[in-house]
Amino acid sequence: MDTNKKNREHISALSDGEIRDADQELAFAALDTPDGRQAWGLYHHIGDILRAEGTADLSPGFAERLAARLAAEPAPGKRSASTDPVDPIDPIDTAIGRVDGSTASI
Repeated sequence: MDTNKKNREHISALSDGEIRDADQELAFAALDTPDGRQAWGLYHHIGDILRAEGTADLSPGFAERLAARLAAEPAPGKRSASTDPVDPIDPIDTAIGRVDGSTASI
């Protein structure tokens, strides 16, 4: 397993309050790096979004646009080589409601 992935696992466990005592020092050392601080911020941002009560920050028509994109997707296992691929959706953008390509912050 690569070191960066292991460090992110330690940071994730720390942010969830599930870090083992033996791994605490490794997690704190990982947080002392730019990648570690970025991961810490990202995990907390994701957690904040998952715990959010409402969806007031979604742009008007979000549900309709998402439904249309999902309807345009071929069924699993039905995609042919001649089918034009749908633009990939960034999972973070999806989590915060930016599937329309906007760059506005939440």
